Amino acid sequence: MTTSADTPQAHPSATPDPEPGPETTWFTTARFGMFVHWGLYSLAARHEWVKNREELTDEQYRVYFDHFDPDRYDPAEWARAAKAAGMRYVVLTTKHHDGFCLWDSALTEYKVTNTPYGRDLVGPFVEACRAEGLKVGLYYSLIDWHHPSFPVDGTHPQRDDEAFKAAHADRDIREYQRYLHGQVRELLTSFGRIDYLFFDFSYAERAWWGGKGPDDWDSPQLLRTIRELQPHVLVNDRTGLPGDFVTPEQYQPSGPMTENGRPVVWEACQTLNGSWGYDRDNRDHKSPDLLIRMLVDGVSKGGNLLLNVGPDGRGALDPRDTVILDEIGRWTRLHERSIRGCGPSSYTAPAECRYTQRGDRLYVHLFAWPPRHLHLPGLAGRVRYAQLLNDASEIIPVHIDPDRPAVNTEMGGQPAGTLTLQIPVGRPDTPVPVIELFLDAQATRDAEDTTRDTPTAG
Repeated sequence: MTTSADTPQAHPSATPDPEPGPETTWFTTARFGMFVHWGLYSLAARHEWVKNREELTDEQYRVYFDHFDPDRYDPAEWARAAKAAGMRYVVLTTKHHDGFCLWDSALTEYKVTNTPYGRDLVGPFVEACRAEGLKVGLYYSLIDWHHPSFPVDGTHPQRDDEAFKAAHADRDIREYQRYLHGQVRELLTSFGRIDYLFFDFSYAERAWWGGKGPDDWDSPQLLRTIRELQPHVLVNDRTGLPGDFVTPEQYQPSGPMTENGRPVVWEACQTLNGSWGYDRDNRDHKSPDLLIRMLVDGVSKGGNLLLNVGPDGRGALDPRDTVILDEIGRWTRLHERSIRGCGPSSYTAPAECRYTQRGDRLYVHLFAWPPRHLHLPGLAGRVRYAQLLNDASEIIPVHIDPDRPAVNTEMGGQPAGTLTLQIPVGRPDTPVPVIELFLDAQATRDAEDTTRDTPTAG
C-alpha cells in the first residue's frame, strides 16, 4: 500500500476503448472485505515499506527470502475468520513493492517456490476463499524495487545511492512493462475465476521524483488484456486510468464520493494499526467499536470497507487482529442486514446517527444512545413498524403535537414531520445499536426516487 491517501480525482490520461464496465452488484452488496498484506516484510515485522524506509539493498533484504518458511500458513483459517467477521471477499497481496511473488511465476526467480517453503501460496488461498463462498481478490504492485528494469525513482530503496543510480541509469521501463503484463496474465490464467484486482499504485503527479503513471505501465493495454481474459473482474483506479471503483486510503470520506458530479462506487481501505504488513511492536490498534462505526459510516455514504490484516512471518494471523475480528463478527451476526446490500438513504439522519437503507428497510445506527427519546426528522407518518435489530423488540412511536410547549415534566413538540421513538433506558450490549424501521410504500418510493443515481446496485 501507499504511505499516504490516494485521493480519487479526474484522470487526464488517455483512456482505453470505451466498453461497458463489469457488474458491480456483488461488490456493493457485500460492503465489507478483508485485505491481507503478507510477504517477506512480515519476517522483518516492522512495516511493509521496511526496504524503502531503511534503504535496504537487495543483498541486505535477501535474508528474509532465505528464511521465508511460513509453516503456519492456513488460508482456510483466514477465510473462516473473514467470513465470521461479516466480510464477503478477501484480497491477497500476490506481489508487493519489494517484487517478491507468492506464486510460482515463470517470469522470475524471485518467488516463493525458491524459498525454504518451496510451494505456491496463491492457489491454496483462492481455493480456501471459494470453499467459504467468498469472492476472490488479488493485489498486484505496479512498483517493483527488485526488478532489474524498473527505473530508480523517489520510492526506490536506493534513491540516495548515487553510485547505484549511475550504474542503473539505462533501465528501460518498456522491459518492465512486458514483465508486469506477463505476470498479470499469469494471475488471470492460473487460478480460475478472479473477482477483483487491486493495483498499487500510480504516482506520476505525486511528490516522489521520477514518479510513474499509466504511460509507464501501458495501462490502456493492461486493461484491455484484463477484459479479454476475465471480463467480469473488478479493477481499481490505481493504474492511472479510471477503474470500476475508487480507493480512498486511510481516511473516511466526508460524504458520498463523486467524479464530475456523478456518484461513483468506492471502497475505503483501512488498517487495524496504521501498518499494512505485520508490525510486531505496533500497539496503535483501532478499537472494534471504532471500526464498526467506520463500516457503518462508509455504507451510509455508498461505500465499502476493506479492512486489512497482516499475518506474521509464519503465516498466522496476529492474535490482536483476531480479537478485533471476533468483536466485529459479534456485531455483524446481529446487524448484518443493516449493512449487506444497503446504501445511502435520502432521509437525513439526526446527529450521532447514520442511516443505511435497502428497499423499505431504513436502519438507524446510533453512535450515541439518547435518553428515552429519539427524534427522526421527516419520518412522521412514514414508518409502519420499528424494532431494535439485535433482538427484534418493538420500539414504540410517541405522538406529540408539534405546537405543544415544553413544561417541567413534558417535552415540547418537535418540528412538523418529526417521528419520535421511545427507546429503552438501557442501551443494548453492542458497540453500535441499530433500529430497523419498516417504511410505508410512499416513503419507500420517495427514497428510491431521490437515490436513483447512487451506485449501490451495479
